[in-house]
Formats: sequence, C-alpha cells, structure tokens
Amino acid sequence: MEHELHDRLDDLMRDPYPHYARAREAAGLVRVPELDAWLVARDADVREVLRRTADFSSAQALRPDVMPAPAALAVLGGGFGGRPVVVTSDGERHQRLRAPLVRALSPARVAAAVPYARERAAALVDGFVADGAVELMSAYATRLPGEVIGRIVGLDPADVPLVVHGGRRAEELLFRPLPEAEQIAAAEDVVAMQHVLDRCARDRYIHPREDLATEIVASVAEPGHPELPLEQRHEAVAHLQNLLIAGHLTTTALIGTTVLHLLGDRHQWELLRERPDLIPAAVEEAARYDGALQGFRRTTTRPVTLAGTELPAGADLFVAFGAANRDASCHPRPDTFDITRAAPARHLAFGFGAHACVGAQLAREQLRLTVGELTHRLPDLRLAAEHPVTMRPTMIHRSPEELHLTW
Repeated sequence: MEHELHDRLDDLMRDPYPHYARAREAAGLVRVPELDAWLVARDADVREVLRRTADFSSAQALRPDVMPAPAALAVLGGGFGGRPVVVTSDGERHQRLRAPLVRALSPARVAAAVPYARERAAALVDGFVADGAVELMSAYATRLPGEVIGRIVGLDPADVPLVVHGGRRAEELLFRPLPEAEQIAAAEDVVAMQHVLDRCARDRYIHPREDLATEIVASVAEPGHPELPLEQRHEAVAHLQNLLIAGHLTTTALIGTTVLHLLGDRHQWELLRERPDLIPAAVEEAARYDGALQGFRRTTTRPVTLAGTELPAGADLFVAFGAANRDASCHPRPDTFDITRAAPARHLAFGFGAHACVGAQLAREQLRLTVGELTHRLPDLRLAAEHPVTMRPTMIHRSPEELHLTW
C-alpha cells in the first residue's frame, strides 16, 4: 500500500497540473491523499492563506515527504543545523531571520553581482559551445546558480561544488524514497556540506567580511566570545544551508524549465532571437507557466474557513503556487506558454506577502543572462529528439531530470 502511494505521489509530482485543474473546479478545497494535505489551488485562496500568516503557520512549510531511516538520522546527528529557518518561522522570529537576507540581497547588492554572473554564464557556455550537443542541467544549470550564490555568501570557490551537491542530497533525503544505504550516503553528503558551512560561520565570527555569511552570523551571534558558541553555530549553519539550497536549486530548476519550454515552441525561440527585449517577459512567463517551487505547506493555528471549507486547528494544507499560476480568472489561456502575454508579472512563482522569496531578483537576473547568452550564441539550439524529457518528481524544485540539447 505504501509503495502504491509513493507511485501515485511520483505521478502527481511529475505532472501536477491535471490535479490542480480538478481542484480549481471543485467546490471548496480538495483533500489530496498523496500529499496528505488539503490542496489550495485557486489564486485568490492562495493569496488569502499567504496574507493570513497568524492563521496559517509556516512551521511545517518544509515537512519531509519521507522520514529518513534511523541510521540516516544518526548520521545527520553528527552534523549541524536542525534549527528553525526563515521559511519555517512565523511572526517576530520570521522578521528577525529575514532581515539580514533582505539586506544582503538588496537591489544594489544583486546589481553588483550581475557582472560576475554574466562572466560565469559566458565561461560555462564557452565550455560546450563547440561540441554541438550538451546536457544543460549538469553542464550549466546546476553550476551557474551555485557559483553566484556561493560568491554572495562568501564561500571559497573550491567548496561550492561540494555545497551544491550536499544541497541536492538534502532534498533527495527528505523528499524522495531511497534505500537505506543510499539514505546513509546522502546523509553523509549533507553532513560534509554542513561542516563546510560551519567552518565558514566560525571564520566570519572572528574575521567578518562584506558578505552574506557575515550578515547571517551577526544576526544569530552574541558578541564577546572568543569563538562562535555551539548553539549559534547550529543556527548559522541552518540559515546558510537553507539560503544556499533555495539560492541555487530553485534557480537551477528555473533555468531548466525555461529553456525546455522556449525550445518546445520554435516560434517563440525565434521571436526571442529577433527581439531580445522580450527576454524579461519570457522569464516571467516561464516562471508562471511551470514554476520551480510548486508550493509550500501551511498548518492552521485555529479553526478557520477557507473557500467555504471548514478546517480544524492543525489542518495541513499544500498551498500550490503552480496551481494559482494556471488560474484562468487571472491568466487568460493559462495552459498556453506565451512570452508575449500582457502583464506577465502578476504570478506567484516567487511567493507573495511576508514569505515572498528574497532572492527573486537574483534568480531573475540569472535567467535573463542565461536566455540572452543562449539565444545569442546558440541560435540554432534544439531539444535532442533522441532524449525525451522526464521531469523530476518533486514539488520543491521542479525541473527536467536531464535536458539534452543539440545545435
């Protein structure tokens, strides 16, 4: 029975849009057994939940779909973190944890990071432009966002690949059913990443710099100690891990889905080649049409009524940004990918309200650079017909498993 449920969950995650359509058309909310939650699918209802933060708690926003085996949990016990982070906090604590991220990812700081991102995007394309074919996820999409967020955080460039790998493994461990031996191996990779972040946090406590790691350490640390105390090391690593995973995995996924859908409609790819001024609109439409973050969980803090459905305190909801972005009341022809769509920016791909993504502008800049680089340097880029695209079974970082391209 459990295996059958996992299979159904896999099917839902690989293509959630038919489930969303049924939920939007239903009276009230629909309970989805595969998600073990009420599905919030209409734009107005999603926005209402995100506005009412006192009634809908974020504490279980990242509740695992799979509980790791005791042996894997034992390995994780040797690492750092495990403390509340900005995504899973409410009220005053959320504001306190969010403040250094807002400062560190301000428009001015994001603008200052763009030349480096442009340089790295060009260099990564240099690595395969003469080959005639590439698997874009591994050669580019997983690399650019990790390098960019790593630089903003202040990581040693040599540590970035290990941190990127550890972030992906953390996602697998908590959201994919894995054999126990693979769970243990994934946990070991996560702990290796956490030790890198701990070293970074301890260094910034003693030797502060102009980087995001310093901002985060300062937000959790009590001054006056010869070194960063253990509890504050755990807090700093938890925040750094959350930020880095959100900062690179989400953008990696968006790069994959954006290129996939642009190349899936040759007319729109050719239009972008002729009119690069449409690149910002294309990025917004790609995020609306098939967002990386399909949604977050929320939990009711008291009995509430939503969309005519009465919910008790402690009810679990899956607040589906991806479903709201296909709501015909807000987006005409919602299932059509159209980069010339009027007013494309009123989507929920980056959330809304108090928990809106602080890194949205950084993600947008990298997507615009990527689309500009590819349309300019590889105008004949195409999907490789011999490699059908399979989507990753996840609601957190929806993207192609692999994206094989030719030119």
